[in-house]
Parts: sequence; structure tokens; C-alpha cells
Amino acid sequence: MLTLKQIRGERERVVERLAVKGFDAAPIIDRIEALDDRRKETKTELDNLLAEQNQLAKSIGQLIAQGKKEDAESTKAQVAILKERSRELEDILKKAATELEAEIVKLPNLPSELVPAGRTAEDNVVVKLREDFPALPDEGALPHWELAAKYGIIDFELGVKLTGAGFPVYKGQGAALQRALIAFFVERNVAAGYTEIQPPIMVNEASAFGTGQLPDKEGQMYTATADGLYLVPTAEVPLTNIYRDVILAESDFPVCITAYTPCFRREAGSYGKDVRGLNRLHQFDKVEIVRLERPQDSYAALDGMVAHVESLITALGLPYRILRLCGGDISFTSALTYDFEVYSAAQGRWLEVSSVSNFEAFQSNRLKLRYRDAEGKMQLAHTLNGSSLALPRIVAALLENYQTPDGIIVPEALRPYTRFEIIK
Repeated sequence: MLTLKQIRGERERVVERLAVKGFDAAPIIDRIEALDDRRKETKTELDNLLAEQNQLAKSIGQLIAQGKKEDAESTKAQVAILKERSRELEDILKKAATELEAEIVKLPNLPSELVPAGRTAEDNVVVKLREDFPALPDEGALPHWELAAKYGIIDFELGVKLTGAGFPVYKGQGAALQRALIAFFVERNVAAGYTEIQPPIMVNEASAFGTGQLPDKEGQMYTATADGLYLVPTAEVPLTNIYRDVILAESDFPVCITAYTPCFRREAGSYGKDVRGLNRLHQFDKVEIVRLERPQDSYAALDGMVAHVESLITALGLPYRILRLCGGDISFTSALTYDFEVYSAAQGRWLEVSSVSNFEAFQSNRLKLRYRDAEGKMQLAHTLNGSSLALPRIVAALLENYQTPDGIIVPEALRPYTRFEIIK
């Protein structure tokens, strides 16, 4: 979340930058300033009251020593009144602080100056395009859901029987392909300097708040209601929260971690042709990378993460493009995001497979993730994350782009993991 100092000290800039995201911050900032003024006034009154209370308490002993019992009793009565008022002010102060934070968390992160103007995905900027589309069979090129049925590798109907729509069952070579992709992505991430983590796939409310899923996205998460836990929508949540309430040293940077987890998203309101097959699921596999950086290093780190994700897609031989998201399409928590899309030849459309983002200090302020700089001053770290990669649409693109009359060719990079060269 934004800091109070940032909101009050840079009001005009905050309003201007959030307008790039299509967000009108002025009414919320008005409420924040009013609540903060009330909090300060209450704090001043409470401090003065406590000082007076302490002074009177000290005088009681002196009055007793001087034999002024009635004055001492009167002073005790005054102290009791002051204590009662102090308790009232403490309650008011606590309530004001709670209301203040509730307003602050409504404000999205400020978009970077690099974020282009725009309201919808149509306004995103293509920053790189690799357009060597594969040659499909002259006739009968199939979308992945038909290929999955033809070769018996993904059973969507069985998933509906076991759980519901959006929970496919992978079989035989389909399950092996999933496992191969996970191993390939994790091993490539580790080789690039990321430490592998195996985190829980359920998190508590504090963790969901820390990375910005709450209160912004609670309708998208599956909840274990009786226990107050959430199934992770991405490994970003448990990975980043490892460092919640942690103070790092400058020598600890960069922190680079990676994890594979199943991910769960309700995707409420999703329907139509764009959600067929693997295009949009409620449960899917994803490998994530997370970095913690000093503020001065975070944008160079973001460029490095983008290059790394690009290397994974290139190794799979898929046509892709990289987009810089516009203000209207960037997430609530992100300062700058690059999306990767692979081309689905059989569907004739682009499929998003990764988002790589710099959150600057937005998550760190929620997480209380800090470090001591060279001068010993406490600073907020910057957090970054990226999909490397999400499997469903990668699988869809691989099946569709590598189909032949004899079967589906497995890219060379995956063959050491699948131990077969063709799905048939």
C-alpha cells in the first residue's frame, strides 16, 4: 500500500498517477487527510492528558506527606476522571487508525512513468514480437481441446464429473508433458540463480493481505471457510510472505526464489469461446519467480526477469510477443507489468502465459518488509514477481503449434524430461 507520507506529501502526483489507472483518488485522499487530522488531534489531546495525569499522580504522594489528605483525595478523583478520558481517547485513536488504514488500502499502487496511457488491453504496447508462426497441416488443424480428446491426454469431462468445469484430468502422455514442463521451468530457474522453495498451497489472511489479494481480489480466491485459509491463486503469495515482518541487511540482496504450485482461481464471470479447454481454468499448474531488491536495483532486475522468461519461451520454439501493459490494464498492486503471450495457431489468437511485474514498495509496506541501508536507515524493499511459466496455455500452444498428421511433436528442450519425442 502507499505510505501516508507519500499520500499527504505528494498528493497532486498521487492523484495524477492513479488517474493513469483510471482511478479517481481525490475523494479517498480527502477522507484519509480528515482521518489523519483527527488522529493527530486525538493523539495530541491524549499526550497532554497523560502528561497532566502523571503530574497529578506525582503530587498525591507529596500532599499526603504534607498531611493534606483531603487535597490528596481530591487529586485522586481528578486522576480517575483523567484516566477514564484517556481510555476514551485511546479507543478513539485506535478506531481512527483502523479507519485510516482501511482507506489507504483502497488506493492502488502508483504506475511507473513507463506505463503507457490507455483504458483496455487494446491500448497495451507491443515491445517485442517473434512472429515465425508454425506451418500447420494443410487441412484439419485442430484446437487443443480436440487434440486432447483425439490422443486421450486430457479429459475435460472427467474433470467435470470429479469436481466441475475448469478442473481437467491429465492422462498418460498429457500428465507426463505437465510434469516435464514443471521440471524444465524449475531447473532453468534454479540455473539462473533462483533458490527453489516448496511452500504451502494454503495461506492465512495476513499473507493474502500482504501481497494485495485482500481486500482487492477475495472474490477470486477459494476459501477454506472454517479455518480462515485461502487456496493460493499464485505462488507469489506464500513466497513473498516468507519475508513478511523481516528486516534484511543490504548484503542479503538480491533475494531470488522460485516455486512450483498448483494455483486456484474462481474466475467468476468467465464464459464464452475464450475459456474453452485450457484457455481458462480454476485449477492450474504454475512455476513462479520472486525477487526482493533495493529500490535502485529493481528496474534492472525487472529487465533481467523479462529476459529470463523470454528465454524459456524461446527454448520451447513458440511464437510470442511481449506487451507493456497500459494504465487501464495493469493490476491494482503493480507499478509496471510486462505480459507474455504465445500464439495459438489453431485458434488464431494470442494466449497470455506470463506476467512479470515490479511492485516497488507497495507490497513491502503491507508486509513490513524492510532493510537497513549503508547508513543504517530503515528502508522498504522492492518486490517483483513473474510467471515462469503458467502451464495451461503453454500446453495449449504446444499441442496446437506442433501438431502433425502423425502426432504432436515434443520440443527438443522437453525430450530429456518427457523421454518421448511425439504424442500419438
